[in-house]
Amino acid sequence: MADRPPRLLDQVRRELRVRHYSPRTESAYIHWIVRYIRFHGVRHPNEMGVPEVSAFLSHLAVEANVAPSTQNQALNALVFLYGPVLGRPLGELAGVVRARKARKLPVVLSREEVERLLIRLEGSPRLVASLLYGSGLRLLEALQLRVKDLDFARGELTIREAKGGRDRVSVLPEALHEPLKAQIRRVREQHALDLSTDRGWAPLPGGLVRKYPNAPLQLRWQFLFPSARTSRDRRTGRVGRWHMAESSVQRRVKTAVEETQIAKRATCHSLRHSFATHLLERGQDIRTVQELLGHRSVTTTMIYTHVLNRGGLGVRSPLDAE
Repeated sequence: MADRPPRLLDQVRRELRVRHYSPRTESAYIHWIVRYIRFHGVRHPNEMGVPEVSAFLSHLAVEANVAPSTQNQALNALVFLYGPVLGRPLGELAGVVRARKARKLPVVLSREEVERLLIRLEGSPRLVASLLYGSGLRLLEALQLRVKDLDFARGELTIREAKGGRDRVSVLPEALHEPLKAQIRRVREQHALDLSTDRGWAPLPGGLVRKYPNAPLQLRWQFLFPSARTSRDRRTGRVGRWHMAESSVQRRVKTAVEETQIAKRATCHSLRHSFATHLLERGQDIRTVQELLGHRSVTTTMIYTHVLNRGGLGVRSPLDAE
């Protein structure tokens, strides 16, 4: 009996992994491809093309009311499907209704509110939240830090393959040196125990495991904030520790915001917003803040100039005039 051709989704996964796409991207692309197929009555993508893709993307904008970034992610998934996977690159997508992006100012906490929030947190969530505010990290960037990414002598940390696939360096607050060193000691102890039970493997990005086969067992490659449980990696079959879940930190921060009665819709990302705004308030130049945040364009960073502690647009109210 002739071998059956691989299933479509298996083909997608194979092409994504050959190109070293992240597991999160793989999961997102699979989601959108399945949703696209179901939207058109479970027809095979080979039977469809540009009109069906345009109709699906327009549906997301008009009826599903998704954000522009969500629509773009769906588009990228379908471009990948028809390009590398099916060998039928999509041409120009005419008539697609684009999702509109509402301009919203970021939620920024005052220094006093940040202090109240951090005091309500404990353990790893508190240390993670402190890095979001103290170094301007995104939540996932903080959770994906490895032991080797901290440089206490230089007072800096390195964020690997951040948004856009680029590395960058940010400040490592002196106030966090001792708590982070204590965290590394806990990771070392846990890692030694995991090695004794053949569970001390850490997943490596891309194809690094082929280049450095022993690296996943080394302390320097362990996540700074490892998961409480070990798990089996679906790509390699090895057992080890991933980083702690984003939701575990998000829940703690949400609870802390409620307990401190902060009257703002603050989230983990608000701490990153507060980092940028407070630096600008202290007179830090916007180009430096742009580099620390990892923004491609200074235009993105300019949003924080609208929320500085100077009143609306930096104007003094006539009610306050002497």
